[in-house]
Amino acid sequence: MRYSRDMIGYGENTPDPQWPGNARIAVQIVMNYEEGGENSIEHGDAASEAFLSEIIGAQPWPGKRHWNMESIYDYGARAGFWRLHRLLKDIPITVYGVATALERAPEQVAAMQAAGWEIATHGLKWIDYRDIPREVEAEHIARAVDLHTRVTGERPRGFYQGRTSMNTVALGCEEGGFEYLADTIADDLPYWHVHQGRAQLMVPYTMDANDMRFSSGQGFGTGVEFFDYLRDSFDVLYAEGAAGAPKMMSIGLHCRLVGRPGRAIAVQKFIEHARAHQGVWFATRLDIARHWAKTHPWQSRERPSQMERDAFVQKFGSIYEHSPWIAERVWDAEMGAIHDTAGGLAARMAQIFRAASDQERLGVLLAHPDLAGKLAAAKRLTADSTSEQASAGLDSLTDGERAEFDRLNTAYVAKHGFPFIIAVRDHDKPGIMAAMRARIDNDTRTERAEAERQVARIGTLRLQQLLGTN
Repeated sequence: MRYSRDMIGYGENTPDPQWPGNARIAVQIVMNYEEGGENSIEHGDAASEAFLSEIIGAQPWPGKRHWNMESIYDYGARAGFWRLHRLLKDIPITVYGVATALERAPEQVAAMQAAGWEIATHGLKWIDYRDIPREVEAEHIARAVDLHTRVTGERPRGFYQGRTSMNTVALGCEEGGFEYLADTIADDLPYWHVHQGRAQLMVPYTMDANDMRFSSGQGFGTGVEFFDYLRDSFDVLYAEGAAGAPKMMSIGLHCRLVGRPGRAIAVQKFIEHARAHQGVWFATRLDIARHWAKTHPWQSRERPSQMERDAFVQKFGSIYEHSPWIAERVWDAEMGAIHDTAGGLAARMAQIFRAASDQERLGVLLAHPDLAGKLAAAKRLTADSTSEQASAGLDSLTDGERAEFDRLNTAYVAKHGFPFIIAVRDHDKPGIMAAMRARIDNDTRTERAEAERQVARIGTLRLQQLLGTN
């Protein structure tokens, strides 16, 4: 089985985004413009809207219009938009514009364009696509791009569906004209996603630093709470940037929610807070996407989880000494992006080794050569073992050292029934000799457990040599 989700991303050490001006943080504000694109009988939908409004717990009204719901959305277009426009018109932001909503908002679109805002597409309609057939969603995306182009005068370069299906990202990739997709909440930095062999840039969005939580049971009750959350998020990310790991802060706004006066002040206070700091880059999502694509272009690399079985076993079958069955079982099990790193693949190989029978594990131990033994002298070690023993100087022993290794090897095998095993790359020659003298006196049960730990450690070191240290 191949696991589709990427649970590692950049890992512990994130890349330096090299934001313009060496900024410590990129602040990206999104205005969701959905008013006029929501579910409504008048829009040809089967029921009224029930999502992201002042009516907590609202339910769709099948076959009926909902006056209060519609007027809540109307407020976003009539008043909330203009309040946010006054606050944000001198800041580069991105609008997620539902195409049918933009069509019903010529004055608001003109104001967005006059402010120099990016207008990305938020799909054709503000509806839930989870049960929409793939071909219908694909048609809606195409219609959204076409309508968006006719309304704004240019095609959208970014796409955020929002209420997604499992097909949404794939369809966004297949559309072929988007410089970025935003239907992901998986990271604090842009990243590359590969679909059908083509790399697509993802610029992650947010569900936490988002005013949608004013409309949920567990969320923001006041503008003060929203501001506190935005400020704290900014402060943590800014500190990470100052420490050498800059990130992106994404903020989600809705005209009908934070456009209310008691909430809009939170946006104002946050902007004042952010502007009081040096090294803050306010940017559109398209700005960020283009910067990332230039600074961190897609680089293809071989991914173990995507290799054919024979090629995988050929490459990794020697990680555990003369035991290709471990690589075979790894490939046959669940694999995903986490196993494309040395650490992840080493952990899975160790898991398979530990799950093997007692005889199979003993066979792996017995496959290991003596240290500085006869096989080494006859140059009959595997390439990995040869390199490892050389790294610790075991290929250049004095006659006395060789005699001592021979004595210890013989005594160790006689007592425990398998060769002495140690991850030689972790040690130098004197350290290895000292470990042999100390471990030979262990009881065999203790020594068997230690030998198996060393086998797993050797596997990790070999994979780090092969794939890099991640």
